[in-house]
Amino acid sequence: MTALIHTVDTADGAFTFLLDDEDRVLASGWTADHGAILDRLAPANRPSDVRSASGAATRTAASEAVGAYYAGDLSAIDEIPVHQFGTEMQRSGWAALRRIVPGAPLSYAAFAEALGRPTAVRAVGSICARNAAALFVPCHRVLRSDGSFGGFAWGTAVKGRLLDREAVA
Repeated sequence: MTALIHTVDTADGAFTFLLDDEDRVLASGWTADHGAILDRLAPANRPSDVRSASGAATRTAASEAVGAYYAGDLSAIDEIPVHQFGTEMQRSGWAALRRIVPGAPLSYAAFAEALGRPTAVRAVGSICARNAAALFVPCHRVLRSDGSFGGFAWGTAVKGRLLDREAVA
């Protein structure tokens, strides 16, 4: 598989995403370190050929969506295709994360309930932790029951700024 990796500047710092040859996001996050993005994928799921975006290749639907999101169009990320590798429950959870409305975060318990698995709170925490496509699959919209952030692969400071940005909208 051939993939394109690209880093854009955002208000929260460098944001890098990896696209497969069908322009689907495989992995993304707030770093300029391409290795950190590739490490979000299991070795068996990593593309064999990764090229850095340059010239016209830097204008992708994903880069446009990130720019639009940071310009205030929070729904811009919703239609960007994502491809993640996981179990049926994980894929179902990642799809459900994309349906959480900006500015209306859920608790892990409420997210488990929304998945029809109210006792699977730890499992939904794992779904969030294993989400490779940050922002495009907004796991930052899931909080602890007491409203605290819990963990976030890209740091709780970034998670807080994302939630603040979405709360204003």
